[in-house]
Amino acid sequence: MADSVLGAQLYTVREFTKTPEDVRRTFEKVRDIGYEAVQVSGFGPIEPEAVAQIAQATGLKIVATHISYQRIAEEPDAVIAEHKLWDCPHVAIGGMPQEFRHAAGFHRFAVEASKAVRPLIEAGLSFSYHNHSFELERFGDRLGLEILYDDSDPAMFSAEIDTYWIQHGGANPVTWLQRLRDRMKIVHFKDMAIVDGKQTFAEVGEGNLEWPQIIQACRDAGVEWYLIEQDVCQRDPFESLAISFRNLRQLGLH
Repeated sequence: MADSVLGAQLYTVREFTKTPEDVRRTFEKVRDIGYEAVQVSGFGPIEPEAVAQIAQATGLKIVATHISYQRIAEEPDAVIAEHKLWDCPHVAIGGMPQEFRHAAGFHRFAVEASKAVRPLIEAGLSFSYHNHSFELERFGDRLGLEILYDDSDPAMFSAEIDTYWIQHGGANPVTWLQRLRDRMKIVHFKDMAIVDGKQTFAEVGEGNLEWPQIIQACRDAGVEWYLIEQDVCQRDPFESLAISFRNLRQLGLH
């Protein structure tokens, strides 16, 4: 496991994680592709103990999650217990709640979240923020994403850079990976292609992002887990995960 850095973000296959039996079959399929690690996201109702049993039975390590900010703020003890049960070190949220998405809200969220996640950090977990492209809107002389990282506590608030959404927002993923290299433990690998003149999601290595440079930036930053995600797939999402996995193996990641 020490040599593995690739994980599957299970939001990619969210239509196949609606029930406990779905989750079991999905874990088996993902393990058969060759993945050794997953990020839990988008599950239907299932007890944490059942997830732990499925992960152990299939040989998949849960290395990160996406949960709601509300859960972190309102029930940190339960969040900590769940992640300890899974031996999962990294907690992340998929985006900023809607009520913060305005000029003053970015600063307020940076400050409030830095305080809200303190119990997680003190329990030995990490907290990361996953970006989309709305954070690249400019407010005065700063981008929303700059406000989030400038105004938050680096000891509490880490980055989960999503390569597709950075590119979608008109920025360079490599620049942001380099900029946040000292506060980033997990990253989302996601490619972008142009189809019929429109931006669309693609398997990693099948689009236009510059993966050798992105991978090197992640290595330089000491990223622990490279999590492969595809919001929308043009084929069976398990095949999409397999294509991305194979392409990254060819690029030297294991």
